[in-house]
Amino acid sequence: MKAKNITLALAVAGAIIPGFLQAQDKAPVSNRFSIKQTVDFAMQNSVQVRNALLDLQIQQQTNRQITSAALPKLSASGNYTNYLVIPTTLLPAEIAGGTPGTFLPVQFGVPHNVTGSFDLQQVLFDGQVFVGLQARRASLDFYRRQSDVTKEQIKANVYKIYYQLVVGKQQLGAIDANIERFEKLLTDTRAIYDNGFAEKLDVDKVNVQLSNLQTEKLRIQSQLDAGLVALKFLINMPQKDSLLLTDTLSEKELKENLLDQSYNYADRPEYKLLQVAQDLGRYNIKRYKLSALPSVSAFASYSKNALRQQFNFFNDGSWFTTSVVGIGLKFNIFDGFSRKANLAKARLELEQTNNNIEQLKASIDNDVEQARLKIAAALKTVDNQKRNMDLAVQVFQSTKLKYEQGLGSNQEIYSAQTELKVAQANYYGALYDAIVARVDFLKAIGKL
Repeated sequence: MKAKNITLALAVAGAIIPGFLQAQDKAPVSNRFSIKQTVDFAMQNSVQVRNALLDLQIQQQTNRQITSAALPKLSASGNYTNYLVIPTTLLPAEIAGGTPGTFLPVQFGVPHNVTGSFDLQQVLFDGQVFVGLQARRASLDFYRRQSDVTKEQIKANVYKIYYQLVVGKQQLGAIDANIERFEKLLTDTRAIYDNGFAEKLDVDKVNVQLSNLQTEKLRIQSQLDAGLVALKFLINMPQKDSLLLTDTLSEKELKENLLDQSYNYADRPEYKLLQVAQDLGRYNIKRYKLSALPSVSAFASYSKNALRQQFNFFNDGSWFTTSVVGIGLKFNIFDGFSRKANLAKARLELEQTNNNIEQLKASIDNDVEQARLKIAAALKTVDNQKRNMDLAVQVFQSTKLKYEQGLGSNQEIYSAQTELKVAQANYYGALYDAIVARVDFLKAIGKL
């Protein structure tokens, strides 16, 4: 695989693996996953997805708080008061025949007082509460769309890493074939050397080439192991569990039902998310507009009051009833221009959202066209590199046959092997580029 592609493909692994420090307590599990099963596992277990779903549940509870503002509020209260010294009030002395301008100190009441009451309040109209009730569904949709965006991002990464590993396994198969060829060549060269038709140096050169191939196999296997660790972490699978990837990849699958697909902006979760944000922006404007209207609420109260000279409320005695109902009206005459500023801010934020939607449309158009060009070029490159690799195999076989017949040199074999390795690396690199381009294209049109 080309060096740039190895770097790109394992960039995610390099970022993810150092962060894996979780303790694993459950017994190891053996998993055989297709790409669909891997994606499904990620959707159920990924921490990002689970947190996105928790955000949705948090908004559901927030909606309940909004609903509670429109529901009646009933409260109960009780109060006991013991006047150690009964308050004194001054009355004009002349009402009792005293001197005008003088006052008589008088104490009213009794030492022990108990009051129990029930209070009921109900909002009849409040613009902000009214709009909040209307916006509940849009608020939930916002977090649903946000979770969809998170899911698609994870899904795209799962596809890329999964198929990177599939291509890596195919590349290992090609390296095994190269090793088998050089093991056969080593056997033949030793036979030629034993018969006196080759030098010891020729045997050593074949040994060096064979060792290089075995080292390359170990390097790629190590990269595949690291990629598998990254894939487990991405889908939140315990590292001690085994994971076997069951899907394969063919060039035909890369080309099926691809470039002829149409697209719709609404298929992209990011577009749907901005549409919901647009609705929320309109509700925000409506909320500040209606906040200029007065709020109306109804209230009712029912209470019992007992007055005693001694603490004997549980004996026979009078309890006095008070009940009241009413309607309250609240109107903000001047709020320091707060409502006006909030309304202007909400309108500007909605305008920003509208601009973001237009920009996203242009971005989607660009993403689709760029992805079309990249995958078309990638598929052509795969075809060319496949032919080139097949030709390199034929050249190596022919060169080896000439060498065995004494018509060629071992240097020609080394050159043919080098060209074959380059052709194989280019082919598998092109194959992975085509996978990335396909995933990016399907993501761009919202059909991943």
